[in-house]
Amino acid sequence: MTAITVSSPEDLGAAVGQTATGEWRVVEQDRIDLFADATDDHQWIHVDPARAAAESPFGGPVAHGFLTLALVPALTAGLLDVGGTAMVVNYGLDRVRFLQPVLAGSRVRATTVVEDAEPTAQGVRVSSTVTVEIEGAPRPALVARTIALFVPA
Repeated sequence: MTAITVSSPEDLGAAVGQTATGEWRVVEQDRIDLFADATDDHQWIHVDPARAAAESPFGGPVAHGFLTLALVPALTAGLLDVGGTAMVVNYGLDRVRFLQPVLAGSRVRATTVVEDAEPTAQGVRVSSTVTVEIEGAPRPALVARTIALFVPA
């Protein structure tokens, strides 16, 4: 894992243009099934391995796109280490594109590029481009522009 480290939210401007990459994480069928239960999305391409292997164009069950997106906070945890921060608030997303499905059992990791750091009255609002790669795949699972507010301690 590589990380971007700054001593305070006020120093986030120095991180613009920097890139950090996280560790690989397996997306297991059990996690896909739990996500299906949590969201009431039990489409067979996600939760029926036998049918997905036989009928799906993907050759097996795939994670929900929104599961892959929901993993972004865990996949990016520790990639932007900002000292002197009281809390980090998820400010939203500007754009998300699902580019390739994640087959059950695949390993994924995130790379984040800090695009902008804007001081506000509450803290520093940071926009980053997050790419979730699939190990061995030619294209990423998703690319998202995320926004977070770093509130000073």
